[in-house]
Amino acid sequence: MQQESPVPSPLSLSLSLSLVPTFRRVIRNKSTEQFSGLPYIYALLNCLISAWYGSPFMSVDNLLVTTVNSSGAVFQIIYITLFITHAEKPQKVRMFGLLLAVLVIVALIIAGTLQISDFALRHILIGCLSCASLVSMFASPLFVINLVIRTRSVEYMPFYLSLSTFLMSTAFFVYGMLNYDPFVYLPNGIGTILGIVQLALFFYYKNTAGEDAREPLIVSYT
Repeated sequence: MQQESPVPSPLSLSLSLSLVPTFRRVIRNKSTEQFSGLPYIYALLNCLISAWYGSPFMSVDNLLVTTVNSSGAVFQIIYITLFITHAEKPQKVRMFGLLLAVLVIVALIIAGTLQISDFALRHILIGCLSCASLVSMFASPLFVINLVIRTRSVEYMPFYLSLSTFLMSTAFFVYGMLNYDPFVYLPNGIGTILGIVQLALFFYYKNTAGEDAREPLIVSYT
């Protein structure tokens, strides 16, 4: 039987709550400014796929993954709703369309995998999909890392978000190793390395930001 660990759960909560300052700024300014809501769409898709992977239909004794990612999905839906509320009309339409697309894609994934009678096969298939989704989500900060190096400023790389990402990735890396689950420890191992890079850059460039630097948001590259 696989070992369960409660450690990733509060760390996942801290990761979700680390975005609160971002949306305090959005609500205060009543605008999403020039920033993108795509990171929240990607995060929601990842949470839903990972939650499905951890369910009894796909895995054995992996409910912690489902619990953590289900709570994460709730937070992402809240953030997306706030983003849509304060965005300009073109962004509202686009974000709403993307939200519907995510829900349809996840529904198709669930329906499709349930058609596979071989438990081991559907575990591997959804595990690969979950792993790819996690890697793509963890790779998204590479754009911000490039921005930090180019501008020599950490305005667009929130410290608590970077710290929470590092801690959660590390916790799930250990959890995956204890459970001998490569679909958990491989992507989170990558996330741990990227988290270390972000924290190192933060401490290196933290004193170079201007005095009038505002609360950071996730920058848009689309």
